[in-house]
Amino acid sequence: MTSSASHTHHHGPGHHHEHDHGQADTGQDDALAVVLDLDAEIFAPYLTAVTSRVAELAGDGVTHVVDLGSGTGTGTFALLERFPHARVTAVDSSPAMLARLVEAARAKGLGDRVRTLETDAGAGLAGITDADLVWASASLHHVDDPASALDGVRAALRPGGLVAVAELDGMPRFLPDDAVAGRPGLEARCREALEGLHAEQMPHMGADWGAMLAGAGLLVEDERTERLELRAPLPTGVGRYAHVVLDRIRGALDGRADPADLAALGTLVDGGPADVRHRDDLVVRSTRSLWIARRPADSA
Repeated sequence: MTSSASHTHHHGPGHHHEHDHGQADTGQDDALAVVLDLDAEIFAPYLTAVTSRVAELAGDGVTHVVDLGSGTGTGTFALLERFPHARVTAVDSSPAMLARLVEAARAKGLGDRVRTLETDAGAGLAGITDADLVWASASLHHVDDPASALDGVRAALRPGGLVAVAELDGMPRFLPDDAVAGRPGLEARCREALEGLHAEQMPHMGADWGAMLAGAGLLVEDERTERLELRAPLPTGVGRYAHVVLDRIRGALDGRADPADLAALGTLVDGGPADVRHRDDLVVRSTRSLWIARRPADSA
């Protein structure tokens, strides 16, 4: 999952971002790191299944993997486990996130299998031409020019190498319709407002990546969309996950949503009796898509 935050808006559980790294951004990185790590923990079975499918198509002999938009390294570490003889180049525009990843890799005894590249997901992968697999989780929809970005991915792959593009449909859903008395449909309205914000700032979110991969000269070998739903008994950490995500959404929608809805959101994250960390009626819903494509073996 990639790193992502914004100065004023929310991009979902994990996405790539560009910003200056001052004190305020350090706080954003801290909150984002929590979201990324909790998302990977809560949806661990999905990540395991996805990397398993990638491994099936990749076959034996994977020695170099690129994690494009690596964030805290949830994808990096899953791929290191899945491909025990591989090294991973973790790519992200945030030096703070890359530093976290390197520290975590060393703590896990994996430091010698991880290297980093600080660059934007759309800027190409300078110097990489031998990748067996490029993993791009929730990163490519942030680039300004997807065609150019995919050309860079293709160039980084060896002939016959794979690219896996994993995307999600925005923020997960957590709340029952009547989560806040007097504000039925709160989460649906907030999601609609957030989608309007995404349409302005991330026009490629929800794109047909299969068509874009094919347009880049890559052969799409698998495409799937799964609607994930987690009900009680929920994994540990769901309340905290919902709290961090909803608090970020409230900040993103400041000035863009009905003040009464923002106030209602506030009651879900303010530590009071309605706070999501205390509720037993949460259901986590998220729609996630995967495309796996191959660079033709005879391509130049």
